[in-house]
Amino acid sequence: MKKTIPQLISERILILDGAMGTMIQQYNLTEEDFRGERFTHIPGQMKGNNDLLCLTRPDVIQDIHRKYLEAGADIIETNTFSSTTISMADYHVQDYIREINQAAVNLAREVADEYTRRNPDKPRFVAGSIGPTNKTASMSPDVNNPALRSITYDELVTAYQEQMEVLLTAGVDAILIETIFDTLNAKAAIFAAQQAMDVTGIEVPLMLSVTVSDTGGRTLSGQTLDAFLASVQHANVFSVGLNCSFGARQLKPFLEQLAARAPYYISAYPNAGLPNSLAQYDQTPAEMAVQVKEYVDEGLINIIGGCCGTTNEYIAEYSALIQGAKPHIPVAKPACLWLSGLELLEVKPEMNFMNIGERCNVAGSRKFLRLIQEKKYDEALSIARKQVEDGALVIDINMDDGLLDAKEEMTTFLNLIASEPEIARVPVMIDSSKWEVLLAGLKCVQGKPIINSISLKEGEEKFLSYARTINRYGAAVVVMAFDEKGQADTFGRKIEICERAYRLLVGEVGFDPHNIIFDPNVLAIATGIEEHNNYAVDFIHTVRWIKQHLPGAHISGGISNLSFSFRGNNYIREAMHAVFLYHAIKQGLDMGIVNPATSVLYTDIPEDVLEKIEDVVLNRRPDAAERLIELAETLKNTTANQTQSPAVVQDAWRQGSVVERLQYALIKGIGDFLEEDLSEALPLYDKAVEIIEGPLMGGMNKVGELFGDGKMFLPQVVKTARTMKKAVSILQPIIESEKAASHCTQVAGKVLLATVKGDVHDIGKNIVSVVMACNGYEIIDLGVMVPAETIVQQAIEYKVDMIGLSGLITPSLEEMVHVAVELQKAGLHIPLLVGGATTSKLHTALKIAPVYNAPVVHLKDASQNAGVAARLMNPELKNELAEELNKEYQQLREEKETTEKNIVSLEEAQKNKLNLF
Repeated sequence: MKKTIPQLISERILILDGAMGTMIQQYNLTEEDFRGERFTHIPGQMKGNNDLLCLTRPDVIQDIHRKYLEAGADIIETNTFSSTTISMADYHVQDYIREINQAAVNLAREVADEYTRRNPDKPRFVAGSIGPTNKTASMSPDVNNPALRSITYDELVTAYQEQMEVLLTAGVDAILIETIFDTLNAKAAIFAAQQAMDVTGIEVPLMLSVTVSDTGGRTLSGQTLDAFLASVQHANVFSVGLNCSFGARQLKPFLEQLAARAPYYISAYPNAGLPNSLAQYDQTPAEMAVQVKEYVDEGLINIIGGCCGTTNEYIAEYSALIQGAKPHIPVAKPACLWLSGLELLEVKPEMNFMNIGERCNVAGSRKFLRLIQEKKYDEALSIARKQVEDGALVIDINMDDGLLDAKEEMTTFLNLIASEPEIARVPVMIDSSKWEVLLAGLKCVQGKPIINSISLKEGEEKFLSYARTINRYGAAVVVMAFDEKGQADTFGRKIEICERAYRLLVGEVGFDPHNIIFDPNVLAIATGIEEHNNYAVDFIHTVRWIKQHLPGAHISGGISNLSFSFRGNNYIREAMHAVFLYHAIKQGLDMGIVNPATSVLYTDIPEDVLEKIEDVVLNRRPDAAERLIELAETLKNTTANQTQSPAVVQDAWRQGSVVERLQYALIKGIGDFLEEDLSEALPLYDKAVEIIEGPLMGGMNKVGELFGDGKMFLPQVVKTARTMKKAVSILQPIIESEKAASHCTQVAGKVLLATVKGDVHDIGKNIVSVVMACNGYEIIDLGVMVPAETIVQQAIEYKVDMIGLSGLITPSLEEMVHVAVELQKAGLHIPLLVGGATTSKLHTALKIAPVYNAPVVHLKDASQNAGVAARLMNPELKNELAEELNKEYQQLREEKETTEKNIVSLEEAQKNKLNLF
């Protein structure tokens, strides 16, 4: 019996055919060949409609298939890349798509089966080719109307499903959705494939192939490859790969990235090099084979073929290359929640807390409601943009208002966001109480969103129906703690509903637990009703219970609900939120809908105020609410003695020394007095850069400590970073003038700086740049989101003396390891300086230093760079430093190993102790 593609894929690398279009060009077909006798009446030009040749010149198409099979192809593609009603409408032959697809499969199937009969040990397969169409669902065709779309999600699904049903019933062995340039188009095609397989009852492997449009590795619609993987994570994907765009050499870095992240088999079919000025491909089959051999030798692929410019001669080179080669082994599925906009957001425990911006909600913001009502979308978008700037990692969008067409407004606003890269880079939370609005939102976003929300209040049947649809569209979901009896308000009711929903979602729908986000209802406390006093405590206990009993699930909440009783007193409200979050996050709260611009930190709250707020939040005494209400009135109304008033407290910091004021300004993110305070500080220091190295870095280090202790959250960190950036920009001209006055022209060394790929934060790197430049170093700043291959290339080109890598978020750590590996592969021995909020000496010792044969130095802050750089520039001191680092890192590794062994021993002892009972 003939083996299937899934059976063969782990045994050996499979060969895909080459470019159909390139081969067709060799036949020098005329307009008459494309039309035949049958289509003479159709208006317009028909030449170029390659798919129509399945009907008018089937001999040519079958001859091409035969040539690829002779060349050694295991899989040939049907000539159906454009065989949808959407694409065929350009040639006025959309009514023939069923016939075209049927003929295309018959032609390929006949010769594939012939070659299988000749050699049963090398079975041949047919993949149904699905192109992206000539429309894009994520971008507007009119620059003056960014909300406009030339195609809808539903229109794409209808067209794709019609094509796929024919391909499946005609007998393809796989569906290949290829040359993906817009992920929303691809999501529609995936949805259609699932529908078509359901309708026909025929299940085949689903293969995806993306095309990147620039050297940054993004699709034409702006998504990174990691974000794309999050967007299609819901589907039963067999393989994912890259085709078109570049030649094998240029495609390799992106293929490496894909192979390292995608939990699927990997395919690649690059162009025959890059086109020349006449759009011809000059690379020979032998030249391309040398580059493809690297894919094979490094274990990057399972399927290899060719795209633009490749013919059967190119494919013929592959059989020798793959002989005895080991196919790629897919990586494990991510053990965390993946979300995406244009970029990936990994929700890992070490994130501490994920802030969901709340201001694009017509129910929660009068200003936003007014702007939407008045169609002032530019101003409404500025609110979304401000939230991202303030550190919101996800934006909640809600259009539920009695005077709005919520479905239309949700569609319009999501389409507008797609045209704003600064906003669209983060995922969205589609928030509505109306199912039709949630569904409309799902059809607009190319990333992986969160749906907010569904619940059991309408019963299990409706709940399961909604959940299955959300799962099929590829979104995470917020599940509210409601059921047929109503809202859960006690600990017992909260965990009862959450457990029931979890079992239904995971057991019956097949939901990935990481895509489930429970909202156990943040309810108002201190309302004067005794039953409400324990609401916050019940929520916090529920958070801990969910983490212990519902593995993989996340917890969120609308934090502002907690303080509803104190509306009008923003200070008390924000202080309550800070206290609540501090305690809930310690128990495992993952995210919450919060104003990212909130300014009250847990550590800011005076002790007497903190005590009264914690009494209320933690329900520590029966009169807690009355005491807090009295305090709130005092803060609000007292004029004679306002020592506890937020306004006076905020003004009091201005009485401290200039160093204290600068550090306070940084920690709080207050930039209003920087000009004044920096002018006062300048005479106290010999050089302006010493202010950066002294009080400013002191403030940033304090921010790092608070963030690490869970007393400060990422939006607040971003706010402080912007203040630091402003301070540095004020000092920059003075630093430059001091440098010029010193007549220092000798370059101490060349330093390449980069924020690694996947990270857009550059504050720390910019500070390092200033400090190093002031110490005589020439700086080559590559900016943010810099891929490893660019770092390697630029390091070689500029002949740098050291490389500085920066990163703020956790994925940056993995990317830094990748950069070190690539530097090692390139045979470089350039010292590496590593810094950023998530980096640590331990991580450097365990992960980065072992993969790179040059000094790797972890630097806690920018002030250390110049001293370390000076040692690295002196050969003798460099060797000393290398020895010190080796000893220190080895000690850290041994301590880590000892600790892990002790933990294992302790766990075993505890198990043995339990067994005695």
